[in-house]
Amino acid sequence: MDDQRLQDAVTELLEALGENPERDGLQGTPGRVSKLFQELYRGVGIDPVTVLEEARPLAEAEDQFGDFVALRGIAFSSICEHHLLPFRGTADVGYQPADKLVGLGILADVVEIAASRPQMQERLGDMVADALVRSGVAAGSVVVLRGEHGCVQHRGPKLSESETVTVATAGSFRDPAARREALLSMGSAPLADADPTLPHGSN
Repeated sequence: MDDQRLQDAVTELLEALGENPERDGLQGTPGRVSKLFQELYRGVGIDPVTVLEEARPLAEAEDQFGDFVALRGIAFSSICEHHLLPFRGTADVGYQPADKLVGLGILADVVEIAASRPQMQERLGDMVADALVRSGVAAGSVVVLRGEHGCVQHRGPKLSESETVTVATAGSFRDPAARREALLSMGSAPLADADPTLPHGSN
């Protein structure tokens, strides 16, 4: 990232707001905001699949993989691409192992690097689910995101208690029955039963 251009942009923004970047309290703000942006947007230009490709596979016999692996409650923070306001929440990530396993911490790393860029919540889920399958780690994946959005809380109707829930799938879990089974395994029964492609209560 270009640190100087970021500082110049923040200075111009302050001036456009009618502020004086040289007044007490704002001196040094462009530099601080530049460092903040470099942290918040560190995932820009990085394909999340590289996190999985560089991870060392766990040495397990093929019959020890199990049918399903899930990690729930992964905290994430991202930036809405429409208003550049933060949204944050938790991610539940589940996958059907393919030819290797990775440590559970790697799943959190994938969510983190995918979240560190301006985007939409729906795309974030798709990026994580797709990376797991493209990397060869998963035959199928499902990602449930629950997020609170600054653009909803601080503008328009200002819905301070609202939560946005999205579900993304890739590979074998695009099959409606497999998707429902995975969501049930992850403790998301309401989402599983809300699947419009399946009759209520079907298996």
